[in-house]
Amino acid sequence: MSKILYIKANVKPEGQSRTFKISDKFIEEYKLKNPKDEIITLDLYKENIDFLKGEDLSAVFGPKNDESRNHPILKYAYQFAEADKYVIAAPMWNLSIPAILKAYIDYVSVTGITFKYTANGPVGLCEGKKAVYIVGRGGSYSEGPATMLEMGDRYLKTIFAFFGISDFTTIAADNLDVIGEDVEAIIENAIKEAKETVKEF
Repeated sequence: MSKILYIKANVKPEGQSRTFKISDKFIEEYKLKNPKDEIITLDLYKENIDFLKGEDLSAVFGPKNDESRNHPILKYAYQFAEADKYVIAAPMWNLSIPAILKAYIDYVSVTGITFKYTANGPVGLCEGKKAVYIVGRGGSYSEGPATMLEMGDRYLKTIFAFFGISDFTTIAADNLDVIGEDVEAIIENAIKEAKETVKEF
């Protein structure tokens, strides 16, 4: 049995996120094909994820023990490390990811939990795991000149690889804000891609 961490980052009210229309279908399809797996949904806005503060640093860089597992910040790093698979659902914001998702990454980037330092440099502690990033984007960032402007997908791939997770797939619904585009068709095509991706996830 696998443990899936479904990380959601969108401030829009329930039912209005185009990204979540795709990611929720991914999760729905996954449940059908893997009914025994455990799915933990982590809505970052409902969790009220905040930025790291000075008083948090002693825990982040301090010893990791039974007591630290219950720390209000470190509990997210432990939860992340204990998952087997990750589904990240977040729209593109200002060419990157929502700030709350970056704040969450700061919560889980903890030495001794998701990575460690060695004589040869940092080593990820989450090897052998899989991740899918589902993103809705206003323009065309999967191909063409705008790919150089896209920083969210590149950042998440890089930081997940830093944790040891190299099996990283992106499902992108592009052109959602381009006048004249069939937005529903774009979303439906992304949902089809999501359902196909589930087969290998």
